[in-house]
Order: sequence, then structure tokens, then C-alpha cells
Amino acid sequence: MHAHPDLSGLRPTVAGLEETRILQIIQYGRGRPGLIPLWVGEGDIPTPDFIREACDRAIRDGQVFYTHQRGLPELRAELASYLTRVHCAPNGAAPVGEDRITVTGSGMQAIMLTMQALLDPGDELVVVTPVWPNVVSAARLVGGVVVEVPLQPVEGAGPADWRLDLDALAAAVGPRTKAVFVNSPGNPTGWILERAEMQALWDLVRVRGVWLIADEVYSRLVYDRPAAPSFLEIAGPEERLVVVNSFSKNWAMTGWRLGWLTTPPEMGLALEKLVQINTSGTAEFVQMGGLAALRHGEAFLEETVARCRAGRDMVTRALNQVPGVSVTPPPGAFYAFLRLSGVTDSLAFARAVVDRCAVGLAPGSAFGGGGEGHLRLCFASSPARLEEAVARLAPALAELLPDPR
Repeated sequence: MHAHPDLSGLRPTVAGLEETRILQIIQYGRGRPGLIPLWVGEGDIPTPDFIREACDRAIRDGQVFYTHQRGLPELRAELASYLTRVHCAPNGAAPVGEDRITVTGSGMQAIMLTMQALLDPGDELVVVTPVWPNVVSAARLVGGVVVEVPLQPVEGAGPADWRLDLDALAAAVGPRTKAVFVNSPGNPTGWILERAEMQALWDLVRVRGVWLIADEVYSRLVYDRPAAPSFLEIAGPEERLVVVNSFSKNWAMTGWRLGWLTTPPEMGLALEKLVQINTSGTAEFVQMGGLAALRHGEAFLEETVARCRAGRDMVTRALNQVPGVSVTPPPGAFYAFLRLSGVTDSLAFARAVVDRCAVGLAPGSAFGGGGEGHLRLCFASSPARLEEAVARLAPALAELLPDPR
């Protein structure tokens, strides 16, 4: 027998970190025979060959040593060109400079570095929810205090189905607020902050003198335009804006752990120090895969959007037929956020779904304010996988949900 280790020396903040409810449901359902896992944000298609081959070549060529802390100059230049092409040039905004780019070991690390750079213990971070739970954990880990501003569900409002109450957000920004965090297109809702609201939010944070952290990881995964609006289109390069991004979603690179930050140029010097302390940089051969994605990945991205659009339409059409289920086709990201009538414990309900039909969905309560009473389904998968999942889910939900009559 092994004695339980004495963990009394851990920081209380660390010891008290709750496992995310996404992880809890994964641990509950992992290993179930025949389970279809739709609980995390990735599909079932591997990284395309042209990206993997670029990485393979880099390894064979010996690109396996320590490298630039903020990322390969070649990759940073390509990222600046990419952001300018996608967001700035079509909207008449100034181009993004290479000196604003920092490459990171994932989008999550980009968020963590931002929290380390901006938040002192006791500083408040205003977060628009529902949101990916790791954002909240990262802020709390460095001693930040999270103030949630939930999106408001709007019945019958068309494809958005959610709206940001800017008055509520303004009221949440107080004397201890250091930054506002917003994710658009949103995970888990698929909500998009449209240009007029984006400008109003930007005007608010500028007047209050706080930072804006914009998670734009899903900016290309939209279904009615080439890209979602970006704060890069309206903010000056020296202003208090941090934009988080990642290679994971656009180019099926979730396991590669490669992301980037766009910040004021002066902030890059501080981020370079933080990268050195945290990881000493991102593997060069991984960055070469990212470079290939940017240079040759538009066709794959278009295929991804088309596949996700078909999955979105099929899933939402089928599950809206189930009494007690309501889901509007989201305008962005690749999640269906099912609103479940009468459900007050979505984690317990997600477990019941796993037991009943062996389909893994994330509980809405994992995503903070406004999330309870929902389940999140990732539809970035092949048609066959989604069709089988829906064929199991529809009758299971009908049986498990309270009678709505």
C-alpha cells in the first residue's frame, strides 16, 4: 500500500483548481465500447499531408535545436502577412507588423502568457461567458479575479441566438479591472461579435483605460463570410489589444500545439522573457509545419468550412426535431450548443447520455455563466460519424429529457 502524498505545500490556488467539467465527462466516458466522442474541439480528420511533410523535412534537415524565443522570423513574417491579407487589407486597416507577432506553444499557452503579462494578484478580468473554462483557470492561477458577464439568449432572433449586453459589461468594469476577455466567434455558442458591437466594446475599453484580450481562434470558421470581424481592423498597433490565435482549428493541428499572439510591439519584449521562462520556445520543426499551413492551406481550410457547414446543418436540423431540444445553427465556430428544456445539472445529464447511447458531449455548465442547461456538440467530423451520433442521440435525448408538455 502507498501512503497518500502530503500536498500541503502546494499553493492553495493550485490545490483548489477544479478539473474542468469537460475533462470530468471525458474521464467518465473514456474507454466505453463504441463511444463517439464529440466533447472536445477537434474533428476526426488528421493534419493534411503537406503540413506533415514540411515537418518531416525539417526534422530530416536537422531543425531540432533551440530556436528564436518569439518564433522563427520567417513564420512571424508570414503570420503578419496572413493577418493583413485576411483582416486588415479588406477593411482598409493598417497592415500588421512582424514586430507584433509572438509564436507560442499552443493557443492555450498564448492565453497563459497573456495572463502572466497583464494580471497581478487581485486584478480583475472581465470575461464574456459562456467561454472555454481554461481561460478562467488561467486568470485565477496568476491570482486574478474573474468577473463574468453572460451573453443573453435571444429567442427567435435568427442565427445569432445570443447578444452581448454592453451596459452590463460596462457596469462590470471597475477600478480593479485590468482587462476584458472576449471570444468571437465564441466557444461554445458560435456567437459572433458584429462590427458595430465590436466598435462599441473597443470604445468602452479605451475610455476606461483597460486592456482587451480577444480570442479569435475561430475567426476563419464562419459560414456567411470569409472571416469574422477582428479587433485588428479597428485598433491601432500601439493600443492595449492582445489577439490570441491558433493553428489547431483551421488546419486540423490540435495535437501540434502551435499558436500566436498579436500585441503592441513593446509587449513582445516582455513576452519573449516569459516564453524563455515557460518553454524556451516552440520546436522549429513544428513551426515549419505552421509555415506550410499558412502558405498552402487555404484550400484545406475551405474544405473544412464546407464540411463543418454540412455537419452543422445536419445536426441542428435533426436535433431540433427532438421535443425539449432547441439549437440554432451557429454563424461561427464548430459547436452546436443544445438548449435542453428542464435540465438543471448538465454534467449529470451528459453522463446519462454517455450511459444511454455512448455519445460524448460537453456539459454546458463547464463554460460558466449562461452555460447551464446546455450540452456542447462538436460537429467538425465526417458525415458518417455525425450521422451515427445523431441516430443515437435523438432517441436518447427524447427519453432522458423531461416531458415538455
